Amino acid sequence: MALIWTLTDGKAGDALQCLGVAEAVLAQTGGSIVEHKVSPRRLYALAMPWGPPDPADLRNLLPPWPDLAIASGRRAVSYLSWLKRRSPATLTVFLKDPRTGPKAADFIWVPAHDRLRGANVLATLTSPHRQTPAVLAAARADARAELIALPQPRVAVLAGGPSKDVAFAADDVDGFVSALSRLANSGAGLMVTPSRRTPPAMAQAITRALEGKPAWIWNGEGANPYAQMLALADAFVVTADSANMLSEAAATGKTIHVYLPKGVPAKIMRLIDGLIAHGAVVKFDGHLENHPYEPLDSTPLIAQEILARLRAAS
Repeated sequence: MALIWTLTDGKAGDALQCLGVAEAVLAQTGGSIVEHKVSPRRLYALAMPWGPPDPADLRNLLPPWPDLAIASGRRAVSYLSWLKRRSPATLTVFLKDPRTGPKAADFIWVPAHDRLRGANVLATLTSPHRQTPAVLAAARADARAELIALPQPRVAVLAGGPSKDVAFAADDVDGFVSALSRLANSGAGLMVTPSRRTPPAMAQAITRALEGKPAWIWNGEGANPYAQMLALADAFVVTADSANMLSEAAATGKTIHVYLPKGVPAKIMRLIDGLIAHGAVVKFDGHLENHPYEPLDSTPLIAQEILARLRAAS
């Protein structure tokens, strides 16, 4: 039985990756997970990942110390180091590049499009997540009637938006919604979920473009049927701003049609090029292709590396 901590500043992408890996480990060991969200004050946050943790946060990090701690996000780096000093027996894991080098944790996972390498570093093409086959099977069994009623092929549209790396200008939005309209006109059923980054104007443009067509758009009310869409999809349309959404889609083995706005940074293009080489991704222009491929799921690979280290230490 293992006690596992996750350490993040609460960003959804970081928290979900940590939980995905923690749950995969726990499926083998049994035990429990405790989520810790750190909230460093401004001066401490500005100095991270190199500066010290905020003492105000440390009041919430108390024994019993975990067997395994999984952290992600630059604000979590110093807290993981602090924990290792207090509890040398804790196996520390960091997801993504901590920016402070491979000594930041006992074990580090990075996406292959990042540059960090080392004896304790595992690099995989896709990112870890929580969308396991069991989760998707349960989601399929409990899928909303509106999704099941859509014509096949059903296409899950995972819409992102502007980020610090991708501007997603007005003409990019126009190109995206026009391509979605053409796809809906072909008879495919579209299951659309905006993300936290999708601006209202973009969401409204998608709604207008698909009005009266075979499409269902989640409006943000109630539980997000994201897992149901993954489970029911015969294919995907994903915007190129989210490595996590691309990774979750790639775990299904269904063709991913990626929409490329202008200015996609080189590291994301390295991921997309790797997915193209694997046969998982084609560029989206408004029509569907079908190229089955071997599903890509890094979560069990990362979990197995962690389990081997836990067993070696016991």
